[in-house]
Amino acid sequence: MKNIHYRGRFAPSPSGALHFGSLVAALGSFLRARHCQGLWLVRIEDIDPPREVHGAADDILRTLEAFGLHWDQQVIYQSQRHHDYQDQIADWLAHQQAYYCQCSRQQIRSRGGIYNGHCRQQQLDSGAIRWVNNQGCDHFIDQLQGPIHTDAAFAKEDFIIRRSDGFYAYQLAVVMDDIAAGITEVVRGADLLEATVRQISLFNALNAAVPDWLHLPLACQGPGSKLSKQNHATPVDKSHPQPALNAALAFLGQPQVEPCGEVALMIHQAIAQFDLESIPKQKEILLPQ
Repeated sequence: MKNIHYRGRFAPSPSGALHFGSLVAALGSFLRARHCQGLWLVRIEDIDPPREVHGAADDILRTLEAFGLHWDQQVIYQSQRHHDYQDQIADWLAHQQAYYCQCSRQQIRSRGGIYNGHCRQQQLDSGAIRWVNNQGCDHFIDQLQGPIHTDAAFAKEDFIIRRSDGFYAYQLAVVMDDIAAGITEVVRGADLLEATVRQISLFNALNAAVPDWLHLPLACQGPGSKLSKQNHATPVDKSHPQPALNAALAFLGQPQVEPCGEVALMIHQAIAQFDLESIPKQKEILLPQ
């Protein structure tokens, strides 16, 4: 019987095929949800068309299925939620809780690298849109990494919620999507640890329950160099998933499972053996060369 009170998710961007690093994130979030007897949802984060690869979203879904990672409920696409994002931004603009900004990255760097609210009182009507950050959360407790503290100036920065090119910013979309889906715990890669404080601020501003956070170690080619679609990480082989599945389990500190022909049996065993305390409590792990 499913625990309807636990709702986890995996939210890939369709900028390329699923690679080992994203498989680790998918598997970790899936095992955590299933171990808690909860629901596991999938959301395609397709709000940045210039970075998207045609057919990647469908390929990611087929890869998840090939690895036995079957989601509950209907797949959500951020591209279908633009109206909700815009309504919220319009409300904030109307109540002086957001404003237009025309500062360039170079200008912000010249002022110290943290945006100082330069355009807040200028009453512009074009450019990027920034949220008035009166929350300023600078710390939280991660279920794996422990207490996390960030720079106070970063935490209090008025960050962008809609880019100057008209595309919606990740911070706003991900929070509104998690609220709409009722997500109770976010399991994802440790590259998003710092961004979490901004998301907590938005949850609070929207009077929504803040989920628990669990940030998994990143699979890295070298120090500070995570596997990514941008650096052309090799896609996992969905036609022969057993080796990559066991490699991902090992990366997460979980026992190996018998590489039998049935991936479903391997996943069933992995769920039964899942131990959160065995996941390495570090932000990145270097892969063998």
